[in-house]
Amino acid sequence: MSSADPALTSYQHPLMREYWARLDTRFPQVAEVFEEMMAEALLVIERSDFDAYLDAARYLGKLGRGPEPMLVFLEEWPSVVRAVGMAALPAVMDFVRAMQKSPNGKAIGAFLQTLAAVARRLQSQEQLETYLAIARELMMRTTGSIHGHHATFPSPGLPHFFEQAPRLLDVLSLKGLKNWVEYGIRNYGHHPERQQDYFALRLADSRAVLQRERHGTLFADVERQLDLYLRGLWNEADHLVPYSTAFDELRKPMPYFDKLGLRVPDVYDDARGVSGIDRYRATLAHMVGHRRWSEAQIADNWSPFQRLAVEFLEDARIDCLLMREYPGLARIFLALHPKPVEDACDPETTSCLRHRLAMLSRACLDPAHGYREAAINETVARFHALLASGTSNTTAIAELALAYVAKTRRQSDQLPKVRFEDTEVDYRDDNRHLWRYIEDSDDEEFFDDPDRRLAKESEIVGLPPRHYPEWDYGSKTYRPDWVSVYEALHPSGNPADIDRLLAKHAALAKHLKRLLDLLKPQDKVRIRYQEEGSELDLDVAIRSLIDFKAGSQPEPRINMSHRTDGRNIAVLLLVDLSESLNQKVGAGGNRSVPPGADSPREVGAGGTAQTILELGQEAVSLLAWAIDRLGDPLAIAGFHSNTRHEVRYLHLKGFSERWDDTVKARVAAMQARFSTRMGAALRHAGHYLSARKADKRILLVLTDGEPADIDVTDPEHLKADAKRAVEELDAQGIASFCLSLDPKADDYVREIFGHRWRVLDRIERLPEQLPMLYLSLTK
Repeated sequence: MSSADPALTSYQHPLMREYWARLDTRFPQVAEVFEEMMAEALLVIERSDFDAYLDAARYLGKLGRGPEPMLVFLEEWPSVVRAVGMAALPAVMDFVRAMQKSPNGKAIGAFLQTLAAVARRLQSQEQLETYLAIARELMMRTTGSIHGHHATFPSPGLPHFFEQAPRLLDVLSLKGLKNWVEYGIRNYGHHPERQQDYFALRLADSRAVLQRERHGTLFADVERQLDLYLRGLWNEADHLVPYSTAFDELRKPMPYFDKLGLRVPDVYDDARGVSGIDRYRATLAHMVGHRRWSEAQIADNWSPFQRLAVEFLEDARIDCLLMREYPGLARIFLALHPKPVEDACDPETTSCLRHRLAMLSRACLDPAHGYREAAINETVARFHALLASGTSNTTAIAELALAYVAKTRRQSDQLPKVRFEDTEVDYRDDNRHLWRYIEDSDDEEFFDDPDRRLAKESEIVGLPPRHYPEWDYGSKTYRPDWVSVYEALHPSGNPADIDRLLAKHAALAKHLKRLLDLLKPQDKVRIRYQEEGSELDLDVAIRSLIDFKAGSQPEPRINMSHRTDGRNIAVLLLVDLSESLNQKVGAGGNRSVPPGADSPREVGAGGTAQTILELGQEAVSLLAWAIDRLGDPLAIAGFHSNTRHEVRYLHLKGFSERWDDTVKARVAAMQARFSTRMGAALRHAGHYLSARKADKRILLVLTDGEPADIDVTDPEHLKADAKRAVEELDAQGIASFCLSLDPKADDYVREIFGHRWRVLDRIERLPEQLPMLYLSLTK
């Protein structure tokens, strides 16, 4: 990286310069938002992993596919790390390299764009790797070639699969997703157009298979309920980690727990009259019981059969203790625990040890088990005597289990054919925690790195971005994490410029003052003893004068102010600061006045026609001045966009700020740049308004054109997204109103805002109309 790189020399912090140099890119789109992206990444990614993060981004920037893959990765990877951890990076980058080596390189952007949404849904590295395996299978089996030679054309359905993946995982387990993908490959693998329609969910066949595979209770849908269940009933707050059941294995994975959390399946179907969520509750309760009451045993000198017997009987002890504490669990445990038929296993041809142990476990839980075998009944009686004595523990149960095995041992127990039917208790974990070994283990203790270094406040140079979805009106779905919004305080200018603008509109201000006096609520609360206030507090002033005459120290706090106590309104003014505001206004409010045709009535201080931006400054200043006198909480923000990767949201005035020189300085420095991605700005403004406790929350939008951005070619796309954002605000109880300065705006502004809009045909009347509009909305 050359020292002449302007981005490198502009970064103030040496750490930022080091990171930028390591990234080794000259994309201006990346440079614009680099510091903010690093601010977010430093909060999430360990310093020891930061080089790997930047190296991966650097690789993506060298693919020859423009800035998009690098930008998306830098934005999305911190969210992936929050969901599944940094250890997933090698698998992700290995898959990216495989796509780049194949003809599917164009799908890399779509893959990275939805990766964070997929990771949040899957919630574990193992699950994410299973998802990558499914995607790799789709890519390999649908990438085409000519005459069986090297692949020459890309998989038609792969980009559509990535786009739909978050939606698919909302309703499918990974096993269901794998089956859905397999069906598409098998039936449409050699029909490119039909394959695209299948993986884009445009075919009725595709949606039918989706419904067929949609079953059971997904862990992602009940995770919060299960977390509350653990905390409320068991006082446990461990991390829940799902694992996939997507691939057939010799032995199905079982629930288990370790130092990293409680591992459970990603989906549970209803079974034996027990709902999926109750199966999750039974599994978690059983694991919590083991954590509370089980003790690890030394396993070196015990045979596998002996360990199996100890596990069955210890599991039964845990279940009995749980049922004693919460009797309602008995119904679930007995419904889920198989009840083997006593004579179903033939000891002449089959190993029946598991069968006998399953009967013993059932008999310990079920008083009405009905088994006749004397050894089972005798062991059950001793088992319950131990529980009743209050001295039961894992060691005592192990001795009882070993005694039962010794008494019932048969030669046929060594046979290779083992009866598994009705012996698997699927809500129980795999009991790996019950055993420890004297010899050294490969399982090292996990400690937090003592040298862990987190980002310091002094190194964070900006607020991290917020990622918002964007509505795709074509597919009627959201594109998750599609837009990155960067917020900051607007730079400051000269507050005296605003004072001159207000003086220019002195007559209008006088008229507004009369209206404000009529609108002011009568139920005001006096705030006395103020050094600065709206009027003199005569009682305090007289006492202060008497003290002064008497030679005592007078009270300096002789003013008072008022606080409105009966008008509960919160308003946010959102100002479009796109490049089009730099157009000039001529006579009649027309735009783009050619040289020599300036209106003599509407000129600025320098004798030239005013721009729309300058009129906006006047209008915003008058509005802020008026609302400050009225006492309502008002926030003002501006926005503009430069593709979906950079939507800037600039704070001009906060709700708690007064109309003073600090705010005036920001308004004086307002600049118009780039484009108008309105939906993202509406959502971000709604984020702040929704946190206000007010009877009436209003979002007032001031814009001069329809939503547009340079990376969007379909003019309807951003209008549909803005309309969807307005609907989202309505659902939150936020009323939005648009004042448009575009005389041709009637059709599209009606489409976006419904009946809450007004088009101002004469732009020069904006300073008068904006405060009046506010008064009419809040009267």
